[in-house]
Amino acid sequence: MMRWWIVLGAVNAFLSVSAGAFGAHALKSRLPQDLQVIFETGARYHMYHALGLVAVGLLGYLRPSPLLNGAGWAMLVGIFLFSGSLYALALSGVRVLGAITPIGGLGFLAGWLLLAVAAWRATS
Repeated sequence: MMRWWIVLGAVNAFLSVSAGAFGAHALKSRLPQDLQVIFETGARYHMYHALGLVAVGLLGYLRPSPLLNGAGWAMLVGIFLFSGSLYALALSGVRVLGAITPIGGLGFLAGWLLLAVAAWRATS
């Protein structure tokens, strides 16, 4: 499974760079400034957590742990809900989609906490 976290991290990093480029070039003249900022925030957090998935996979090769799988799933769900809702909000202008974003943020927080606990236990 650890190899899959690295692969998913790399794929999500690719998607994040693609989204960032799309936002910076294709959407620059089409979206109002406030929606561009929202889109960019989605892409930035997408990248952070893509790198987090790579970290999950790499630590898992050193010290496999069910906590790491939990961290990976939490980050992946966070990417989908946090970044996905921001992308959808920016592209559609439907502001109610912003209500989903904090749920994704909780996924991010859970993922980093699980990664920290797994890393702590791996060194103990």
